[in-house]
Amino acid sequence: MTIPRILIIAGSDSGGGAGIQADIRTVTMLGGHAMTAITAITAQNTLGVQGVHQVPTEMVLAQIDSVVSDIGVDAIKIGMIGSAETALAVAERLEHIAAPVVLDPVMVASSGGVLADAATIEALHELMGWAFVTTPNLPELAALGGEAELTARGEMLLIKGGHAPGPTITDRLVGSEGEIARWEHPRIDTQDTHGTGCTLASAIAVGLGQGLDLPLAIERARTFVRLALRDAPGLGGGNGPMGHPRVRLDLGESMRFNQASVPVNDYAASRDFYEELGLTLIVDSPDNSYARFEAPGGATLSIHGDTQAIYFECDDLDARVAALQSVGFVFDSEPVDQDWGWREAWLVDPAGNRLCLFSAGENRRYPPWRVGN
Repeated sequence: MTIPRILIIAGSDSGGGAGIQADIRTVTMLGGHAMTAITAITAQNTLGVQGVHQVPTEMVLAQIDSVVSDIGVDAIKIGMIGSAETALAVAERLEHIAAPVVLDPVMVASSGGVLADAATIEALHELMGWAFVTTPNLPELAALGGEAELTARGEMLLIKGGHAPGPTITDRLVGSEGEIARWEHPRIDTQDTHGTGCTLASAIAVGLGQGLDLPLAIERARTFVRLALRDAPGLGGGNGPMGHPRVRLDLGESMRFNQASVPVNDYAASRDFYEELGLTLIVDSPDNSYARFEAPGGATLSIHGDTQAIYFECDDLDARVAALQSVGFVFDSEPVDQDWGWREAWLVDPAGNRLCLFSAGENRRYPPWRVGN
């Protein structure tokens, strides 16, 4: 098994919420090996940016050359670039590195601190020429010239809609031929959004490094961001960090054993038993004799009448089922979308045990009817 090698060219966040700290956590949680070329050292926390010290361009290039020459690179994520000089020099280096580049054009921190001057913003256009995809939010998109101008130049953009008002966030993948894909999800009500852009771009880079096509890499990255927002630990007095460490079993390599179901005779007694055991009740449906619990680390257990089954989550569900069928596996039911937000396929093992291969994303641990929503 190979591990995707992800080179992160970005600044350091002393508060640990964004920058290379968020990048490293994201790459690690998604199964990659993170390498860094640090462009700047910042003094910042959830309330703002108190200081920025740029790393000399020569040292940024030395870091890049060091890891490329020895370890190699499968994908690159670029965040805070530090200076116009560094941006232009890195763009020149990219000409000699055969790996997809995800550019997050960082200009302002979530707390409002300015991280790029006018000259650096202008130099970002040179980096965009080497990017496989650039991920601006709406203010960054405007500062870079707007959607029409950038797509006319042939740029591929994932336009993040979080700055637009309203209860729904819409992200759009657009290119020279127009809109390629869009994603719409309810806004998550939290102020702990520090590092969302860094996290999204790094997660996309991991997907590309693993060989996913761009829309699928984006879809998985967005799910990772949403789960990390839901699991934010609530640190600091301002825009706090996200909960990367808790997103363990929700995304990554298939197949993940993260759900089991056991039969019960007395619903109320069994529900109370598992709560008292120490599990967290996340779904409680007495009318259906169904409850689901979350364990530390992210695995879930359900109780449901006479149902006994083991569940394996597959981000590539349809492809995984097709591959298994091609070597002789027989499925009772092929992948079907269910009302509860899961896509499921069922089979039995030689002993008659029921197995479910499924894809649920955010809905496995955070269905709309989760207890406490």
